[in-house]
Amino acid sequence: MAKLKPMVEIVINAPLERTWEIMSDLHGAADRISAITQLEVLTEGDIGVGTRWRETRIMMKKEATEEMWITAWDPPNGYSVGGDSCGSSWLSEFRLTPQGAGTRVEMLMSWKANTFLAKLMTPLGWLMSGMMKKCMRKDFEDIKAAAEAPAEAATS
Repeated sequence: MAKLKPMVEIVINAPLERTWEIMSDLHGAADRISAITQLEVLTEGDIGVGTRWRETRIMMKKEATEEMWITAWDPPNGYSVGGDSCGSSWLSEFRLTPQGAGTRVEMLMSWKANTFLAKLMTPLGWLMSGMMKKCMRKDFEDIKAAAEAPAEAATS
């Protein structure tokens, strides 16, 4: 896998523990992140390394469904998510660090083309990277709104 590259970051005006609570809640993600239309956790038990889920979201004005899994789990400091799509493998790392009274959240990503067709498309990776950044920036804004909302509003 290629080196992790910074993609998106945001400062959330909520403590680290609150931000972690929102970011690590797979069961509530579709209610908080506007681009996610459906999320189905495929494994039983506590969320952690090995947890798999199927996520359907709007991408480029169309629904896209991907299966993902947690590859690293370090509460409340972050986690990593892996996936395979369109002949490529990818890894996203989410890092949470205290920043004053709030939390800095970063997403880093790496990907690798596995098939001949995916390798042919590699020069167009900058297009996908731009689209991914835009999507994740919106996801982070939705997470920020949920984390910064009063606790009773965030759970309703």
